Amino acid sequence: MPRRAVPFLPDQYYHFYNRGNNRQAVFFERDNYLYFLRGLKKYVLEHVDILVYSLMPTHYHILGRVKPQTSEGSPQVSRAMQKFGISYTKAINKRFGRVGALFQGQFQGKPVQHYNHLLNLCIYIHANPVKDGLVALPEDWEFSNYLEWMNLREGTLVNREFIADNFGTLEEYKKLVMNYIKTRNLPDDMRRYLQDLEG
Repeated sequence: MPRRAVPFLPDQYYHFYNRGNNRQAVFFERDNYLYFLRGLKKYVLEHVDILVYSLMPTHYHILGRVKPQTSEGSPQVSRAMQKFGISYTKAINKRFGRVGALFQGQFQGKPVQHYNHLLNLCIYIHANPVKDGLVALPEDWEFSNYLEWMNLREGTLVNREFIADNFGTLEEYKKLVMNYIKTRNLPDDMRRYLQDLEG
């Protein structure tokens, strides 16, 4: 696996994502999503504070902050994400009698450069299941932590301090997500970032 050129830095926010090889499915049944989340906790949570996630049939988005105890330039995060991806691929291949790559290359971990990007990524990731036509409302999608954000489900992959510091009340955040779903309106630089991502 090629060495990652940009190291993961402590206290920096990153957008982790990957999609299925040839844009094919990476989740085939409910148990796959749950297994993925267990793997995320097992391999990655020690090094990354998970803020937002959404698991979609063909791809995933995770927004996280590298924990402060991670030494600068350390390969810990890359190794954890690689182990996680390999473990999940092996489990899926075994479960469905398939062989070969599941994901389109190694995971992506882009640093979040601007505060506005950080806030808009939260909204975009939580709105993703609605944007892709899977559900009518973000709370209808079981495989994101929007339900935890809205206090509709208990869970460990959520950071309430982050929510309060950056969005105020849950109602204010819900309005932002619903406004994006209705208008698909994001700043131009954020739209360009997402076009590159989805391209």
